[in-house]
Amino acid sequence: MFTRRALLATSLPLVASELFDGRSIRGWRATGGGAFPERCWTVEDGCIKALVSKPAFQDIRTVEEFGDFELDFEWRISPNGNSGVKYLIYREDTFRAPGTAEFHARGRGFEYQVTDDAAARTDLEEAGALYGFLAPSVRKARPVGEFNRARIVRRGTLVEHWLNDSRVVSVDLGAAETLERMRQRRVPAEFPRRSPIVLQNHSSEAWFRHLRIRAL
Repeated sequence: MFTRRALLATSLPLVASELFDGRSIRGWRATGGGAFPERCWTVEDGCIKALVSKPAFQDIRTVEEFGDFELDFEWRISPNGNSGVKYLIYREDTFRAPGTAEFHARGRGFEYQVTDDAAARTDLEEAGALYGFLAPSVRKARPVGEFNRARIVRRGTLVEHWLNDSRVVSVDLGAAETLERMRQRRVPAEFPRRSPIVLQNHSSEAWFRHLRIRAL
């Protein structure tokens, strides 16, 4: 079992910064550099939307980087879809899709899982999970096609994931069992002090809106 710990109560700033203005890609860029991947992402009905993109698909990241933060957002996913919101990014990769001239682009870090639970292979891949590390304590995702409210809180090594007003993950990333899991997954034990926020394109339609972040 991974260590579950509640974050200390804090007085949050009254004003949050918007990461997405609902109209443009201002404040976002391609993960790994290069032009914004318009075949992978678009703006639609006040959402930044991941597109089905084959044979290669690319993540996007915020231009700005953040330390301790509270991130609020809403998401919905297509049937059998898979996406995520990543943070504590320790590396950005660009690599060729096998057998093609196209390139994947990935932000490597910790991930709030955005998915259709019907398509999850294990509970470590269910909506709200700390992907590959910790399953959500309870299933709280709404039916596919409906928007979900989500929150990620990071203070040092302490992390929480919230889904539809329920805390579903609370973990100390510095705990021994978590560090062992990181070693198994070849994740560096040293966390970046500041990091972008990354939205994952996994060749599924996914919608994100009302992305707001507060520094802690």
